[in-house]
Amino acid sequence: MNSEPLRPQESARIREGIAAAVLDVSANLADSLEHDAAGYLRLVDASRVGAEEASRLLREAVQGARAAGHSWDTIGRVLGVSRQAAQQRFSNKAEDAVRSGASGSGPDAPKRRTLTPLTAFNEMAALEEAGRDGWHLVGYGAFFHEVEASGHPWQHCRMSLAYGGRQRRLEAEGWIPVGNGWFPWRYYKRPLPPAENGRGSS
Repeated sequence: MNSEPLRPQESARIREGIAAAVLDVSANLADSLEHDAAGYLRLVDASRVGAEEASRLLREAVQGARAAGHSWDTIGRVLGVSRQAAQQRFSNKAEDAVRSGASGSGPDAPKRRTLTPLTAFNEMAALEEAGRDGWHLVGYGAFFHEVEASGHPWQHCRMSLAYGGRQRRLEAEGWIPVGNGWFPWRYYKRPLPPAENGRGSS
């Protein structure tokens, strides 16, 4: 599979967007840099948060590419490093998971199971089937989803993190966010009455 590199204007747009987000962290940060030395410390702090977030997005994007079937060799070429360097840097993150809460272990704890191996292309079908059988999403990571048993069917959907307005609309319609998202997706669930069993969403 070949990947087309970003065009220069696309790269510039990303860089400008990150710089704007850092400077827009507060209404007066950019102005304070004209006269207040302390403003530069706030700028350092805001830039640190931006760098940490960019690093997290890169880790999750790499795991998403792996889940979509791309090899370490292909990912390394996109990153400008060797296959070995890409694998060494990112493969130890493969078991990282986003969980909504610690799994109980007592006799009354809800039953959980792991759906795996999953890819970006079959995860929603797996969640739809699980939801029809009364399982709902509680955690996820590279190549897997963790689901918990309940007494009624569930719907699941995912939404690109880029669509903040649509996410708010989903929540207004009763969809429940699960975790903070697994870049580039955010996952949602909502319970259905038993009569609607089989009408899951993907």
